[in-house]
Amino acid sequence: MSSPINYPPKEVIEPIFGKINFELVILWMLNNNKVCTWSNLKKKIKPSTLSIYLKKLLLTELIKKREFNQYTITTKGQDRFYELSQATRQKRKLNYPPKAILWKRNYDHWILWMVYNNTFCKWADFLNEPLSINNSSLSKNMNSLIEDRIVKKENKEYRITQLGKAEYSVMLRDYDLDRQSILEEESNRIKEVTKKTLKFFKKYRIIEDETRFRFLNNLLRLPHERIKQSLKSEEDFFKILLYLSLNHPSQYPISISTEKFAKKYGLELVVLEFHVLQIIDKKIFPIKFFKLEEDDDEIYYFQVNEKLETMLNAIVEEHITKFTYLNKLYEEDKDKTYSTTLESTIDAILDEVCGSLFQEGQRSSLKRLLPSYIAYLAYKVEKEKKLIDTYDKLKGLIWHEVQTYRSKKFLVQEFTNYDENIKEVNEALSINPDQFDAYVAKERVLIYFNKYDELLPFLDEMLERFPDEEKDIKIKVAYILKEKRDIEEGFNIINELLEKYTDDTKLLTYKVYWLQYLNRKEEAVEILQNLIEQDPDNGIYHDTYGEILMSFQDYENAKNEFLKAIEIGSEEWYTFQTHIKLGICYKELGKFKLAIDRLESGIKFAEKSKSDFETKQNWLTIANLFKTEIAELESN
Repeated sequence: MSSPINYPPKEVIEPIFGKINFELVILWMLNNNKVCTWSNLKKKIKPSTLSIYLKKLLLTELIKKREFNQYTITTKGQDRFYELSQATRQKRKLNYPPKAILWKRNYDHWILWMVYNNTFCKWADFLNEPLSINNSSLSKNMNSLIEDRIVKKENKEYRITQLGKAEYSVMLRDYDLDRQSILEEESNRIKEVTKKTLKFFKKYRIIEDETRFRFLNNLLRLPHERIKQSLKSEEDFFKILLYLSLNHPSQYPISISTEKFAKKYGLELVVLEFHVLQIIDKKIFPIKFFKLEEDDDEIYYFQVNEKLETMLNAIVEEHITKFTYLNKLYEEDKDKTYSTTLESTIDAILDEVCGSLFQEGQRSSLKRLLPSYIAYLAYKVEKEKKLIDTYDKLKGLIWHEVQTYRSKKFLVQEFTNYDENIKEVNEALSINPDQFDAYVAKERVLIYFNKYDELLPFLDEMLERFPDEEKDIKIKVAYILKEKRDIEEGFNIINELLEKYTDDTKLLTYKVYWLQYLNRKEEAVEILQNLIEQDPDNGIYHDTYGEILMSFQDYENAKNEFLKAIEIGSEEWYTFQTHIKLGICYKELGKFKLAIDRLESGIKFAEKSKSDFETKQNWLTIANLFKTEIAELESN
């Protein structure tokens, strides 16, 4: 007769803090019993989870399979069990980020601070207060940091890497923290490389303090680890940083060309030029550099957020603000005119900075830089807002599908720089002033760069020129008003269109989305139910109904609508999206296997879909983010 099985106490099965540790449960049972079978273990752990953990423990030799269906613990496993047991008895005291960092909702920075200031972190540490990062956002950000080699994961413990320490030092400068504490952190990093840097300075006779300071400043922000794959030699990397440090605007008119530097310091010219290109133009580091080009052999580099750039930033912003404010003022005062132009504003900036920040001889190169520098500052302020987590991405993507009307062709396929893109579409408009597609191309550029104040009058111009396109243009106006937080006014436009186009069911679905934004669920549901009653075999109605129910977190009923949409039209253009949304519903309902199945079928349907590449890529990103989140949930 077999001995009775000992099962773990309540504090192991139902921990007070965090989630159940399945590794600990299995090791506890095997440590406190001579042998356990599958049926013994599954009484405390569901089969799918048990299978995953048994495989992992067997691979790491923490347990072994003595006979068929009989598991025992190894000596290594016993050590791991006592380690885990000790951790459950003593709740770790964690250091959490200060309010100055928590105030900004930057999960990457929160995670980085945690792994730097604690020996290690567990997944639950980020889920609990005061961080309370949701699973999807944590999964996305953690995977990104691990992929970038900033954080590493070992035995479900997250620790900082050497590259992560460098990133942490850079990150601190984004916050209003005690300056002394920032300097101390940077000093600690300098200590790590002191012997190497002193040896380098001595070998190449780098004695000038300003050059040494700029070199160390570059070294703190440009860690060798990020470029190690293409440049293994740390000394060669130091030489490249020295080149950048010597060619600083404060050194004007003294500079050294790449050819002379390579020859003087024994570095291959191709290696130097390639890596300078990678750092400055390809931006393989997260630090932006600006170039002042006098001629081919005379180029000066300075970093964003260093003293020179900070002062230039303040001066430029003040002049641009003055230019903008006064132009607006004189627009209202019809009796006066304001003659200042952007060109005269740039001249005023040059008058102020040349002779104080920069040498007078740098005026011409600085004048060439300023237009792109001003555009950079504008982009910093106006750049497209990033959606915080996967659900926000999904919401934004669904809306994008709803509001975007398609034209036969677009003149601009990629958005890189506002000035370049708008110039391109304006030229196209001047050549084809009667072509609707040319107007659509310009409208897309203005939307991408959030130029809403310019876009509204431009849409009015489009409406005047193309009255037959009234419906699509006014829908776009309503969308812009929504983006400007004037949802009610956008809703009024949709209602006005419905009064004119009473039989347009597509307009009714637009109204449904506006009702959703106004949190008027009952009205939105009523419209969709009426549409489905009139045309029960229209799959898109069921799909839209599912989306609305999802937005109100009614995942059970949303699931049923998506299933109906797939049943009605299993090969429609939107089918891959329906599968992905259905997978998300299953995930929210805790049915992970069904969720993975639907997400993967959505990915397969997307590959066969004739939708445009960008749309498919966006939906594939959503699907993979949710797959990653589910995998993380199952492993914790």
